[in-house]
Order: sequence, then C-alpha cells, then structure tokens
Amino acid sequence: MLVCSQCEFENPDTNKFCQQCGASLTHKACPECGTQVAYSAKVCQNCGTFTGTLWLGIILERADAPLHESSHPEKPKIEDALNLPRATGLASEGTPLSPGTAAQENSTEIQVWWDNDHPETDREENLPQPVSSDKNPTPASGLTQKTFLDSQQRYQLLERSTPNPMGEVQVRVLDCQPLQATPLEVLLHQQNTEEGNILNLSASMPSLPPLAKPYLALESQLYPALPRIHDAWLDSNGQQVVLLEDRSDWPMLLDLWHDQEIPQMQLLQLFHEMASMWVALAAQNCGTSLLNMSNLRVDEDQSLGLLRLEQDANNFTPTLEALGQVWQHLFMESGRTLFGSIAILMSDLKENTIQTIEELRSRLQAIATEFQGETTQQPTDMPSVEPDLNFSVASSYVRTTPSREYQTNEPSDRGDDNDPTVVLPMQLLSLEDAGRTDVGRQRRHNEDYFGIRTLFTKAETPLGRSVQARGLYILCDGMGGHAGGEVASALAVKTLSQYFQDHWQDELPDEDSIRQGVLKANQAIYDVNQQDARSGSGRMGTTLVMVLVQETQVAVAHVGDSRLYRLSRRQGIEQVTVDHEVGQREIKRGVEKSIAYSRPDSYQLTQALGPRNEHFVAPDIEFFELNEDTLLLLCSDGLSDNDLIETHWQTHLQPLLSSRASLEQGVSELIDLANQYNGHDNITAVLIRGKVRPDLEQARVANS
Repeated sequence: MLVCSQCEFENPDTNKFCQQCGASLTHKACPECGTQVAYSAKVCQNCGTFTGTLWLGIILERADAPLHESSHPEKPKIEDALNLPRATGLASEGTPLSPGTAAQENSTEIQVWWDNDHPETDREENLPQPVSSDKNPTPASGLTQKTFLDSQQRYQLLERSTPNPMGEVQVRVLDCQPLQATPLEVLLHQQNTEEGNILNLSASMPSLPPLAKPYLALESQLYPALPRIHDAWLDSNGQQVVLLEDRSDWPMLLDLWHDQEIPQMQLLQLFHEMASMWVALAAQNCGTSLLNMSNLRVDEDQSLGLLRLEQDANNFTPTLEALGQVWQHLFMESGRTLFGSIAILMSDLKENTIQTIEELRSRLQAIATEFQGETTQQPTDMPSVEPDLNFSVASSYVRTTPSREYQTNEPSDRGDDNDPTVVLPMQLLSLEDAGRTDVGRQRRHNEDYFGIRTLFTKAETPLGRSVQARGLYILCDGMGGHAGGEVASALAVKTLSQYFQDHWQDELPDEDSIRQGVLKANQAIYDVNQQDARSGSGRMGTTLVMVLVQETQVAVAHVGDSRLYRLSRRQGIEQVTVDHEVGQREIKRGVEKSIAYSRPDSYQLTQALGPRNEHFVAPDIEFFELNEDTLLLLCSDGLSDNDLIETHWQTHLQPLLSSRASLEQGVSELIDLANQYNGHDNITAVLIRGKVRPDLEQARVANS
C-alpha cells in the first residue's frame, strides 16, 4: 500500500493519486525551487537540490553471531572500547560492495544498474556528506552504477563503510519507494511494541533480525534520543539488515563541546541526559552506545541523540568508569578546564569509587545545586530502574519525552515527588510566526480576520545569544453576513492592536488590562450596531482568540469558539481554550457530553464581541510560560471543526516544532487540510513557534 504524505490515507500500490485527498503519489515539490520531482529521485532535475529520502543502514554478516564479538581473547581495555573516535570509512555511491559484507535480501548476487536518469546531476558533489569521521574516506569509483540492498530495488546504496572488526557494515541508502509502508511499519502500527511484546512481534515477523529488537524495546523509553527504526530483515544468507532514521548530518557532541560559548551548566545538563539513558541502555546490553564518541550527536536544541545503538561485546561490560572516561575525553579534546566539583567527580569515576548510577546522579545533582549557589537536601532513595532527572519547575528547563523526563509542575508518576529540583529560568531563543486566511469552498466572502504585531531585540553575551521579543497575535471569526461579520472581525483586530500599542509597556499586561482591551473592542463593535440600528441576527459580532507573548511569558484571551492549541514534545497536543457555546455551558453544569451536544442549539455561541454591551461579555484569560519548545495554533472553527486538529496534529503540527520546518508552508498545508475535510466555512490559522533554553546567566545572578 502507498501511504499518502498529506492525509496518511492508505492507497493501492497502483494508484498515482490519493483516493482521499487527490495528492500525487508519484511526485512532490522541490523545497528549493518548487519543481515537481519524483519521490524516487535523488535530486531535483531543475536546481540539483537533494530531494530523496535517506536511511542509515546497519548490516551484520551473520544472524547467529554476537553483535559485537570482540577479537580480544582477554577482557578488552576501556580505552579500546571507547572508540574515540571510530572511523567508518564510508565510500560514495558506485563503489562495489565487498563479497560477504553486503546486505542482500533473498538474493546471493549484488544487483547493479547504470544510472542514466540525470547524469548531469548524479555526481558525488550532489550526494549528502558521508557518515564518517575518517579524514581520508575511501574514494569514489567515479561510476554512476546503482547498487540495491534488496531484490525489490527499493533501497539504493549511496555510501558504505568497510566492515569493522565486529563484521558490521554501515551504509546510507536512498528510499526509491518512500510512500510504500514496510512490513515492520505495518506490524508496529497493528500492535504495541513495548519490551514485553517484542516476542509477539517476532512471532508475527519471522524475518525480524535480533539486531532490530533493542530499537523496538527502547523506542518508547528513549525516543527522540534514539533513532526510529524504519525497516529490518534477515536475508537468505543470514545477514541482518536494519534501516534507521538518518542522523548522520547531526553535529557531534564533541563539536558542541568545542564551542566555548556553551556554558558549563549546559554541559552538565548533557551529563544528566547520558546518566538518565545509562540504565535503559544497559538493560538491553547497549551501554557501549554512550562510549563511542562518533555515536554521540546533538539535535537542533542541543539535546543528546544517538546515531545508532551499539551492543556490548561478549567479554566487555560497560562501567561507570568507562562513562567517566568519555566525559573526561570531551573536556580534554575541547581544551575546556575542569572546574572543581566536576574534576573531583571525574577522579572518583576513574578510581571506581562511584559504584551505582544512583550515586552518579546524586553527585551530578549536588554539582548543579552548588553551581547555582543553592543548598538543597540530596535524595536518599532514588529510583534505580527508570531514568529520571531532577531539573525543572516553574521557570525551569523542561526538555522531555516519556523516557527523558525532568520533574515538572505536574505530579510525576515516577520517582519521589519530594526529590529536590534545580530551578533553571528560561530564556527565549527564537520566536517565529505565520498566518493565513482562506474563504473556503462554499462561502463567497471571508469574514475571518487576523493580525500579527511583533517587536524583536537580539542580545548576545559570552554565554550565548538570546532574543527579547514581544508578539501580539489576534484572530477573529466574524458573524452578521456581508458587510457585517467581516467589518466586526477587522474592527476588533484594529481596536485591540491600537489598545496594546498604548497599554503594553515594559511588562506583559496583567489580567485586568487585557480584559479592558477586550471590552474596548466589544464596545467599538457594539457602538456601530447601535449607530446603524441593527437588530436581531443583523447585529454584527465576532469571536476572538488572542495571544500575547513577552519573552517566555504568554497570556491568552478568548471569546466564542475560535481556539488556541498548544503543542510540545512533552505534552503533545492540548486545546487551551474552551468554546463559549451552549454544549460546553451544559457540560459545566454537570450534563453528560452526549446529552449536552444532542441539543439542536448545542453549537450556538453563548458569547461574542459586539452584539451586546460589556455586561454580557466575560472573556476567559489565562497565563502560562514557555518552559520547553512550543508551537501555538490560533484557528477559526473552519479549521477546528470535526476534530480536524486532534486527528491530524501528528502529521501537520508536530513536524513544525523543528526550526528547519517552514511555518509558512505549515499554515498553507493546514488550510489545504481544512478545505479537504471541512471547507464549509472560512478558514484562518496563525502559527507561533517559540524556542527556549535555560537562562544560566540569570540563574547565576539570582543566586549570587
């Protein structure tokens, strides 16, 4: 089946267009020039931009061999196991695979085809950079032949490494059928693949190689630190093949350590992340994954990520001493000075006086507290199984997933709620936005209106860059027909924009000030209704959802059924506002939801700006902080109707958390989505992306 990239509808393999949304299943737009490019193409035929879908492949010669069978008869030294760094020696596309090291699915021959599609662009300089730390990688052969890993000719080899002593080959492949679901993806979709169910998955998929099982067992705990598995199989020769999310272009952790502007406290945070992952990885005999310097990467938010899993050799059990040597190597290679407490910690790890991960985490906690000038009682009983960190609270750094969790304001279901916390104030790293409105497929004119006003100031210190930003985002959905609803929505945006230009000074406006602004907008529309002697349904009005952002502080005000959604990696999607409509009013009175919305007037608004005076308008106002990277969506009901956001947020909103994703394109795709599934009303969306990080300078000043 072909899974549509737009709506995720499953189509027959023979389809060229999605049966549900009509999107092409053969071509996509080049992100650089917009030219239609085949999904199977490596580069855009117009501008040469790489457009293909890449996977990182791990190939092991024999399925019955230990994954990392050491060539040393005696227990290897820690220095030998650290691989600081290991060269992968990847070669470019066209280099013949060595016999016995290539992955071949159900075939004993290497299949080779000549690439005559686009010889003018099919050159080495157009390929992604190799996954290699080798200063002298194997040179390309200069040929443009195609080599595939599988007999179905889906995965085309672009780069490969020479076999390492453990018999592994690392490759990068181009997916020539990226919309085609893999058997593994189908099974993962059908059943829960937590560790306890791996045996069930293995029974359903006999060709699942042992190499894949740790990825499946750890994904729910360690993603996004751990790359997701895409495909896996055993070939007829017993070779194991696993294809992973390609992170070879992620910066190495060592490169981050070389950046002298990164403060010591942030480096300490990375130690916490490694310590939290240690227990989970050790349980799957993959502790070595944290000991190979070339395997340690950082994402765009400077959080730790692994290139791949590396299993422990038969005669080598990773120890905290080895982890300490990796940490010490980071300081030595970068030329950074080990400050007192960290130097003592490294010495204690080297002398093997720290025996358990609980001791190590407790020491790291103490160093963080000392570094900030705080004195907090250290925990006496820390959990020993689930990785858990104690960074956070109110204005704190929260960069979490189900497995990498910093204690937050909400009660935790793991660990001791009385565990001490280190408060890290946040600072805004970037604030981006985009908005668009569309008339829809059935309306003749657009009664929606939105406004965006922002003010930015960049600040740089020896500790890094920050942004001082102020943003006002207003979205209104008018009512009252032509020359009514569109007038009301535009008037509300104009009035509120002018009001906050005059009443927003140094600090975020308080609740009373925001309420007065909303009532002023209501009065402006109400006065027009009175002057024009409008009555009944002829009285114009509008809904309102408004967001004010100042640095990491956010205020929200809303009237009616236009909504605000909030999305973060830790919390997922959340509807912040509650619609002002009859159905919700009845639910608040204790009526069952099914009964409340069985009323014929259940979607009738209970509040709007304009139809009545200020005594009938009570805007909901609330405040919250950006304590992790967050995406905010303001939208009219033309987009939110029929649970469209709740259904499609993972495909249309979650990718937009990344700084690499275009908010302008994201807004356009949301409008297209609403036109496909709704289209009965005007559609408006405003996206806000706030990226944050710990404000370590402020923390030190506050505690000095």
